[in-house]
Amino acid sequence: MITKKFLTAIVTIVLIAAFYGCSRKYATKNAFGLKDYYSSYFKMGVAVSPQTIRGAQAALLIKEFNSITPENAMKMQSIHPRENQYNWADADTLVSFAVRNGLKVRGHTLCWHEQVPGWIFKNGTGEKADKLLVLKRLKDHINNVVGRYKGKVYAWDVVNEVIGDEEGQYLRPSLWNEICGEEFISRAFEYAHQADPDALLFYNDYNSERPEKREKIYKMLKKLVDNKVPIHGIGLQGHWSIYEPSDSELRETIKLYSSLGLQVQITELDVSIYKWEKNLRKKIPGEPDSLTRQLEKKQLEKYDRIFSVFREFNKEITSVTFWNLSDRSTWLDRYPVPGRKNFPLLFDSNLQRKKAYQRVVDFKPDLNQPVK
Repeated sequence: MITKKFLTAIVTIVLIAAFYGCSRKYATKNAFGLKDYYSSYFKMGVAVSPQTIRGAQAALLIKEFNSITPENAMKMQSIHPRENQYNWADADTLVSFAVRNGLKVRGHTLCWHEQVPGWIFKNGTGEKADKLLVLKRLKDHINNVVGRYKGKVYAWDVVNEVIGDEEGQYLRPSLWNEICGEEFISRAFEYAHQADPDALLFYNDYNSERPEKREKIYKMLKKLVDNKVPIHGIGLQGHWSIYEPSDSELRETIKLYSSLGLQVQITELDVSIYKWEKNLRKKIPGEPDSLTRQLEKKQLEKYDRIFSVFREFNKEITSVTFWNLSDRSTWLDRYPVPGRKNFPLLFDSNLQRKKAYQRVVDFKPDLNQPVK
């Protein structure tokens, strides 16, 4: 005969078991970071500075990500300001942090028209250097930087933003192009491959999903591939907004670039709450200076759509990197409108997960698969 006391004990056990199961599920879910949710899809990375790898920010970084990109420490102006001077300290610190914590490193960037020291383009008399001298200096720079981190940096943004933005403009005007012609692009990849044959080499650019620029980028990439230049992938920077790009633009872009046999990485992802306007340098009257409920909704919906497309192309996409860790510090607070607060990331200024974060991880991942 089943007594009331026995039934009470059974009910108690069932409730305790249910509570324990839910608690375990919650604890496990809370322990997951972006890298865990996306472990069977692609690496999840973030751009960092020496300040990012300290204290609470470092703890958040390690929990959420498995890849880092030095935001500025490896750019030519920072790491090689004078011909016979290299500043290794910041880059060494970031790479050492990554090695200690089992993080991958994307190197950024070896050849760019910005943040490049003037001495690169001048000869001994201060006049414009010729092509042979500029290419020699580019080779020496790449040999030294890539060589120093050989085996520790798995991928490099070799050439950055050389395609022009203007209608009918193929290559962007720059001293690289003016002195060396288009050859500097293929040479940079060849030099990087010689310095580290195992590193993955990428071309990196913004607005790479906009149709006109996309076609110009494709033209350049196809030429490199056809000429058997050692290039392995295309980096879509992903400096987007709540207004663009569309799902179809993203899909068409990924299909087009991957058709060349190149892997795709999202290299500098953020979703601005402001519409991009060319040459905007001051705040537009009436613009919000906070993440309003309406803007928050638009942002989480945009992140939801973006990551839905990313998961759809998980065979083509091998890494997604956010450009900065949280809204506490983002380059979009400085550019294009200095001092205008932006809120483009998945973590707020207090390093807490935003609603957009929950939307990004609200899918059914296969957590039993190894990291790609």
